[in-house]
Amino acid sequence: MSADLIDLVHKLGQPKVLVLGDLMLDRYVWGDAERVSQEAPVVLLRADQREERLGGASSVATMLRALGARVVLAGIVGADDTADRVRAILTDIGVDHEGVLTDATRPTTLKERFIGRAQQKHPQQMMRVDYESRAPLSESLANDLTQFCIRKLGQIDLVLVSDYDKGVCSLKVLTSIIAAASQAGIRTLIDPARTSDYRKYHGCSAITPNRQEAGLAVGRALPSSDQAIVAAVDLCERLDLEAAIVTLDREGMVLAHADGRRRQFPTRARQVYDITGAGDMVLSVLGLALAAGADYPAAIRLANIAGGLEVEKVGVATVTRDEILRDLLHTRATNKLADLSTLRHEIEGRRRLGQRVVFTNGCFDLLHAGHVQYLQEARSQGDLLVVGLNSDDSVRTLKGPDRPVNSVEARAMVLAGLECVDFVTVFDDATPLTLIESLRPEVLVKGADYSWNEVVGAEFVESYGGRVHLAQLCNDYSTTRLLKKLRAA
Repeated sequence: MSADLIDLVHKLGQPKVLVLGDLMLDRYVWGDAERVSQEAPVVLLRADQREERLGGASSVATMLRALGARVVLAGIVGADDTADRVRAILTDIGVDHEGVLTDATRPTTLKERFIGRAQQKHPQQMMRVDYESRAPLSESLANDLTQFCIRKLGQIDLVLVSDYDKGVCSLKVLTSIIAAASQAGIRTLIDPARTSDYRKYHGCSAITPNRQEAGLAVGRALPSSDQAIVAAVDLCERLDLEAAIVTLDREGMVLAHADGRRRQFPTRARQVYDITGAGDMVLSVLGLALAAGADYPAAIRLANIAGGLEVEKVGVATVTRDEILRDLLHTRATNKLADLSTLRHEIEGRRRLGQRVVFTNGCFDLLHAGHVQYLQEARSQGDLLVVGLNSDDSVRTLKGPDRPVNSVEARAMVLAGLECVDFVTVFDDATPLTLIESLRPEVLVKGADYSWNEVVGAEFVESYGGRVHLAQLCNDYSTTRLLKKLRAA
């Protein structure tokens, strides 16, 4: 169920997160890849656009800002134009970059990607060129960076470390920061580098390696999710972690917790355009959710959603809370049959997005063209239509012992198949008043054969500013008339 995740998104607040790691600038050169060069057997890219985005730990900071967090960023850049661009972007998006220090002996890491379009198809990455140094920091600079992070611990809710093995996240730096954060009662989450030596991560709260990284760390391949769980358990115990989370691309994630929990979290199949930045997105959302008070399972499920949205975009891209909410609501809407508790969660989420709820009800025993026309008109009165469907017992009370002709399961399935119907919920009472009082629709719809004072719930809906709409009926159709024809035939 996604109702709890919808609640979680609404309760994320604005936690303050310290992000430490390797800072980068991602440059994208776009163009048409239409032919092979005459000079060499390579594709010729006719460039027409250039774009720059933050990468690495600065990408994590960008993603957190887009998700509504307050962010303090710590890392190293060179004394060059790329560094100036990184700082300018950080200022524009509102990231505190006081902890971004300068090392004149190294270039600011720059990854330049060339992306081509061919035959009007979706653009694909053709090549990447990296400008970087992997040299360790000087002792003086490492101390300055460490002390900055430790001073900030009293002002933040969580530490995220994005280690791309560019020299910033050394054993000495991480050991000092992890120990200080632990003493201050602050969690440290780390997206580890591709290395077999995880000693520098010992004692942090959680790590989030991907399948290949985790396999390298434990010294064996992890082709199955079961083997990934075993590796996560190994890492959790070896590094004295609260949790180890291994990301498995289309298979989702696995969790091994220090309290003994072992679980796989599958993810929905997506149209994958570019996996660049997926790990950063997972780290960002895990950190944000945990900082907001979520437990690991809920945080992982939310990170699965956000990571899936990210890979549907080209390059390192951000995802907003509204995008996550829309995805969660869309996923829930694929199953339109909802009980009252679930429906209330759905409606609350839709209202937070500014949507208006329309409610109508009926038996809908033999669905005909008149019903369809009526429901389409009802849907036009707002942003989503909820249909209250009389249960079989309720129909018998209203229509007699030989009704309904179709069971409530069949009637609900047919209604849910209509594009104009967003949700169907079944009620047992003779009237839908209790349902209306619980859902509080903005618009209540009944047929024009009713007068206002005959519409159940009309007075209640108008009492809080809602309205009643009497929909036109198609007199050529009625269930009773259809049944008479069938019996006569």
